[in-house]
Amino acid sequence: MAKKVKADASRQPFSYPLQRKFAEPDWTRLPGYKDVTQAQWESALWQRQNSIKNLKDLKTALGSFLTDAVAEQIVADQKETATMSLLIPPHMLNCMDEKDFANDPVRRYMIPMRSDRHPEWPNHPVASRDSLHESEMWATEGLTHRYPTKVLAEMISTCPQYCGHCTRMDLVGNSVPQVEKHKFELQPDARWDAMLDYLRKTPTIRDVVVSGGDIANVPIAQLEAFLMSLMDIPNIRDIRLATKGLQGLPQHFLQDEVLKALDRIAKRSLEREVDIAVHTHVNHASQVTPLVGKAVRKILAMGFRNVRNQGVLLRGINSTQKDMLELCFMLLDHAKIMPYYFYMADMIPNSEHWRLSIAEGMKLQHDIMGYLPGFATPRVTVDVPYVGKRWIHQLADYDRVKGISYWTKNYRTGIETDDADALTRRYE
Repeated sequence: MAKKVKADASRQPFSYPLQRKFAEPDWTRLPGYKDVTQAQWESALWQRQNSIKNLKDLKTALGSFLTDAVAEQIVADQKETATMSLLIPPHMLNCMDEKDFANDPVRRYMIPMRSDRHPEWPNHPVASRDSLHESEMWATEGLTHRYPTKVLAEMISTCPQYCGHCTRMDLVGNSVPQVEKHKFELQPDARWDAMLDYLRKTPTIRDVVVSGGDIANVPIAQLEAFLMSLMDIPNIRDIRLATKGLQGLPQHFLQDEVLKALDRIAKRSLEREVDIAVHTHVNHASQVTPLVGKAVRKILAMGFRNVRNQGVLLRGINSTQKDMLELCFMLLDHAKIMPYYFYMADMIPNSEHWRLSIAEGMKLQHDIMGYLPGFATPRVTVDVPYVGKRWIHQLADYDRVKGISYWTKNYRTGIETDDADALTRRYE
């Protein structure tokens, strides 16, 4: 006789199955979209043409749901503290709760209000525009050679949407009153050719993250040509395509010409025995919708290695056990996206209201263990300036009173070739 196991779900700190439904929110509930047809909504061109770029566009979309008080705070943030301009596809706005817009978690990181920012400590003491110093490690313009066997290729400096916490706010997007954005000097074809040439001449590199900006903004024919050339380089064994657009604008990845190109890319990757995966960026469970899942399933069916999520830990968005586990289960169960990393927010200007302490990040890692399969339990990761990615428990020391963590590294970047202390120094 089988022993009765007591496993009362109501007694667990987090309850599964999820209560949240996997459904596309009804966009016609929003005044600006009440007459939008399904064909229009599922058109990438319509989504791009109707993306919100300013307060007037937002007011048109939300109508009376956007109160004067909230509108004033959004305008104040753009004038005084924002590091990114507004660019929100209708699909992204549709993931927000219009009835409680001021407190909606997706609104909090996509459309910041001035009152969101920390009133006393808006900046970390060492906050900087390029907080990870990526441009200092450019082997060619836009190609960051930071790790011994891996590089980051920034193909473009725009995205289908602009996140308020963008770590590449130094380069990505339009200038705002607080930040005059840097620009690439070379023309795209020249930059991309220089990247490929460097990779051909550097056989120690096997892994390329193709990013930006967002690969969803690279014309698909140009992206395909770059990837085909990349896969012809014998030392390249792994390619990761980085796109927030898979969540914010899934319609792009459901276009016939995009799907055909991705299918050709997948076939070439199998022929060349190069693993190719897609990395996306989803921060809250409400952003996991059937259109996202539909795009992911098509990508996986072609033979892409995986679709993984690299989110960012953000206070008030995903910083609790419930919020994090709900998001991860929505990704895994419904969208077939693998929870992978959650980064501590980087030390860019005006971001302290989003950032968690190392202690809080450690607790969150503890609190999510044991619920998800081990292969789908995301690692809380710290991207340490001049060091690189470290799992949060890998710190060398931690002063909890001063809030300073110390880290070590086991390799030299290109700017430390002659630094005798690079591998013994403790980095704050």
